[in-house]
Amino acid sequence: MDKKESRLRRARKTRAKIHGMGKPRLCIHRTPRHIYAQIIDGAGDKVLASASTLDRELRKSLSATGNAAAAAEIGKLVAERAKAAGINSVAFDRSGFRYHGRVKALADAARESGLEF
Repeated sequence: MDKKESRLRRARKTRAKIHGMGKPRLCIHRTPRHIYAQIIDGAGDKVLASASTLDRELRKSLSATGNAAAAAEIGKLVAERAKAAGINSVAFDRSGFRYHGRVKALADAARESGLEF
């Protein structure tokens, strides 16, 4: 089993547990260059809010898009957009990535901006 298959296996296990909750989930994906965050409803068929380092207004203010500072900005932005959509509480779906570095920075920034998980 290679690294990607292991990550996807961990992601499936986590999503199965989250699906039983019926809460919206904050789903993240990271690549070496960018980080993406989406809030998906409990049924899993509709994106309620999203943010990524590809957003035009955010890219102008960031010096680099693949670091922890950029991830923290994405966390703040997705939390603001979730609040605007009326979402206060979510389940954190880290997509099998380790809770460390950019993933942790995004989660901490979202929590500080008022999103509960």
